[in-house]
Amino acid sequence: MILYSYRRCPYAMRARMTLKYANIEFEHREIELRNKPQSMLLVSPKGTVPVLCMGDEVLDQSVDIMRWAIDQSDPAGWGNVDDAIAQAWIEKNDGPFKALLDQYKYPNRFPELNQEAALEQALQIMLLPMEQSLQATEYLLGDQMTWVDIAIFPFVRQFSMVDVNQFEQLPIPATKRWLAQHLESELFNSVMHKHPVWRD
Repeated sequence: MILYSYRRCPYAMRARMTLKYANIEFEHREIELRNKPQSMLLVSPKGTVPVLCMGDEVLDQSVDIMRWAIDQSDPAGWGNVDDAIAQAWIEKNDGPFKALLDQYKYPNRFPELNQEAALEQALQIMLLPMEQSLQATEYLLGDQMTWVDIAIFPFVRQFSMVDVNQFEQLPIPATKRWLAQHLESELFNSVMHKHPVWRD
C-alpha cells in the first residue's frame, strides 16, 4: 500500500491522520509539488495528493481515503455519524470555506478581492457556525470526535496561521480550544514528521 502525500497539504493531512487512526500501514511517498513523480501521475492524472494505491485500486480523493480507512478499522467510533449532517459540513468546508481560505491566504493571487472581506465571509460561512456547534458540544457532531472533525481541522489550522494575531482576536473561543486540542494531539503530531522527497 502506497500513499503519495505532501506534508503541508490539508487534504493529505486528514488522510494521513485517518490512516494512522485506523492503524493502516503504508509506504509514505513525499512528493515535490513542482516535480511530481511520474508513477503518481500515471495512476492519478489529476496530479494532486493524497493518492492511495492498493494494488489495482486507487483512491485519489481524501474523503474517500478517510471513509475507506474507517471501514477497515474504527476503534473509537469515528464513523458513527449522521451521513447527511457530515456531508453538509464537508461540502461547506471543501467548497466555499476552502475558496475563502485561498483568497485570505494568497491576496496577491486575487487582487480584485478584499482580504478583510474574505475573512468576514469565512466567519459567517464556517467559523461562526462551528463556534455555535462547539459551544454546545465538545466536537462538531456531538461529544465524541468523528472523522468530520479530522476532515475540517487541517483547513482551520491553515486559516489560523495566515495572520495569527488576527485569528486570536476573532470571537470564537470554543473553536480555538477545539483547534488547540487537535494541534496538541499525539495523532496530529505523529503524521507531521518530515520525510525526504521520494523519487521515481
